Amino acid sequence: MTILVTGSTGVIGSRVVANLAAKGAEVHALARSPEKAQFPGGVTAVKADLMDVEATRKAIAQASTLFLLNAVTPDELTQALLTLSLAREAGVKGIVYLSVFHADLFTDVPHFTGKYAVERMIEDCDLPATILRPNYFMQNDVAMKDAIMGHGVYPQPIGGKGVSMVDAQDIAEIAAGCLLKREKSTAPLPRETIELVGPDALTGEAVAKIWSELLGREIRYGGDDLAAFEKQVAAFVPAWMARDIRLMFAGFHEHGMAAKPEAVARMTELLGRAPRSYRNFAAETAKAWQS
Repeated sequence: MTILVTGSTGVIGSRVVANLAAKGAEVHALARSPEKAQFPGGVTAVKADLMDVEATRKAIAQASTLFLLNAVTPDELTQALLTLSLAREAGVKGIVYLSVFHADLFTDVPHFTGKYAVERMIEDCDLPATILRPNYFMQNDVAMKDAIMGHGVYPQPIGGKGVSMVDAQDIAEIAAGCLLKREKSTAPLPRETIELVGPDALTGEAVAKIWSELLGREIRYGGDDLAAFEKQVAAFVPAWMARDIRLMFAGFHEHGMAAKPEAVARMTELLGRAPRSYRNFAAETAKAWQS
């Protein structure tokens, strides 16, 4: 009885692996270069690329439950569909798929609508899966250190409608719990969808204010100029990804990413505590930066 974790070296996947290992689960961690990873004791590293069908088939054949996380790449959708088809073929009894909040609403954002297509396959094929829809990760803002600390600017153009950012550890705890629930069940469980969110819907101005209060100096919001933002991001990532990210933030501006109260209540129920607040995350991050 083994849980196979894809995306096992990333922000979420590595936390899922650690959480499962701490609970004594038998974990196989799939990675392209597992020799570069540092997995917890007892975790079995599996070398495979999700575009390598035979390697992925072999890895899935050894698993009874699958955590499917696909990185944002041009072939993300193909990877996911192929992997799920192999899991279905192998008779995997439980799947937890990491989708995204508002996957069904942001139809012009490649990595959102790609995940929604995967959700559609899960439903159409009646796969025994939990679909997790996480909001924007708080940990994305760790990369904003230079802008915040060096230039006094919170640069992420999250807009004014509200984003219920979620902590990566909260995501991992719930993902691990869902995986263990399916792994321990004697029969496949029904499909379910869970929105993963933080307790507060924050605007760009509100986030800048939090940083200002924590750092004791003014941190201003960088604003909502998405054309300028795309140009800046394209200096560090491929142009297709910069465009994808711009379209995502445009969706934030149009629709927002605010959670409904029932989603926060479900998070609280699953965690056994309130989900982590952005202020708590920022306070811990600011302390680390200052030290």
